[in-house]
Amino acid sequence: MSELFLRTLRDDPADAEVPSHKLLIRAGYIRPIAPGLYSWLPLGLRVLRNIERVVREEMNAIGGQEILFPALLPRAPYETTNRWTEYGDGLFRLKDRRDNDYLLGPTHEELFTLTVKGEYNSYKDFPVVLYQIQTKYRDEARPRAGILRGREFVMKDSYSFDVNDSGLATAYDAHRVAYQKIFDRLGVRYVIVSAVSGAMGGSASEEFLAESAVGEDTFVRCLESGYAANVEAVTTARPEPQSVDGLPEPQVHDTGDTPTIATLVEWANSADLGVSRPVTAADTLKNVLLKVRQPDGDWELLGIGVPGDREIDEKRLGAALEPAEYALLGDGDFAKHPFLVKGYIGPKALQDNGVRYLVDPRVVDGTSWITGADAPGKHVVGLVAGRDFHADGTIEAAEVRDGDPSPDGAGPLVSARGIEIAHIFQLGRKYTDAFAVDVLGEDGRPVRLTMGSYGVGVSRLVAVIAEQQHDELGLRWPSQVAPFDVHVVIANKDEAARAGATELVAELDRL
Repeated sequence: MSELFLRTLRDDPADAEVPSHKLLIRAGYIRPIAPGLYSWLPLGLRVLRNIERVVREEMNAIGGQEILFPALLPRAPYETTNRWTEYGDGLFRLKDRRDNDYLLGPTHEELFTLTVKGEYNSYKDFPVVLYQIQTKYRDEARPRAGILRGREFVMKDSYSFDVNDSGLATAYDAHRVAYQKIFDRLGVRYVIVSAVSGAMGGSASEEFLAESAVGEDTFVRCLESGYAANVEAVTTARPEPQSVDGLPEPQVHDTGDTPTIATLVEWANSADLGVSRPVTAADTLKNVLLKVRQPDGDWELLGIGVPGDREIDEKRLGAALEPAEYALLGDGDFAKHPFLVKGYIGPKALQDNGVRYLVDPRVVDGTSWITGADAPGKHVVGLVAGRDFHADGTIEAAEVRDGDPSPDGAGPLVSARGIEIAHIFQLGRKYTDAFAVDVLGEDGRPVRLTMGSYGVGVSRLVAVIAEQQHDELGLRWPSQVAPFDVHVVIANKDEAARAGATELVAELDRL
């Protein structure tokens, strides 16, 4: 203990926002170097290595074979999959002295795929699971919460390669079980939620979220059925379409200065609209205008219609538009398109001017709405979906609320917060298609390989365990990850005591 490279701090770091950040620095486990960058001191490194050991043991138990790629990677493979562009500003890009482009790897699907293509060529070589525990890099715009969200982090990423979809499903299930064993051994409280694949691509996707009030991810679950999903993956319960027969024709009204939903509802309840109940925000249709562009594409207008009692959830919107980037329209954009009357936009102007228009799944045929009439101070009452306007499709962009019906119909949803600690994907053939990874099948014909991708945030788990396990006295590590199992302290200068302690330590080291 007297020789341990360790200094504890009396006070919390000024920029620390969450308990794990404060405790890991104060207890001498990590030290900040720059925004989002941390050094691991001896105690912290021992905890990190213990977590790596648990991960390795469970990965090896399902037949995973460990390899290690460089973090510095060439541009070409990421150009092939378009991710050199799709990753946007989150990618660390750099040039060597010969002006060649490189990146610091945020993830390694391309390299794993090319490696398997270069080594294997027969169905007899499969299935195979490869993994690495390695440092990754992402240029976070706002690194925060210590090692929970940094620019450099340690991750275990594994990839399964199979000759058919049933093999992929088997590998996916094996990883799912292995991850449950990992987190159970680490003493982490977690929930498995349905998720979206995003820039990774693929079909089936689940996240493991550690339950925590400081988590950046919001998830919802149904207590009656056990359904759980990240908010980005929640599908809205879609009402049945209604008949338009007998519905009154739409009427344009002069509503005065009513550019917001609140002012529109106030007007509607003061006007004589012949309705039998008070008008609420849910009776209005709010139209939000964006500009979007695909990678290497041009900006295009996009209108999104949602019930007026709902806000747009930017995480859900971003996931729905992936990989396109988007931005809300500014004053200059409105000036460029005079048919867009800010605060009074309706579906008609969008339709007449060829603007793509997507609506919330609740906006089904036969529903009647109060919405903008595309002129200052004017709204239309009784505009019926499927009769008076037609959307180009639906989009899951509106906020999810407590009490919303669960997609499985079992009961209401309740929300909670969590920290993402793992993500598993059935990638399918996105990357093997990109690199034409074929092997000779049993019948002598080429077979395109199918892939799974499975990540664990190893360094993030240090902070997650600190978040969940600390108490008023400080950090309380589970035995699997504690930096030391036993502290042997000699309470006096007696030589016999020292000799006995030394012998005891030697015996403990042999255990």
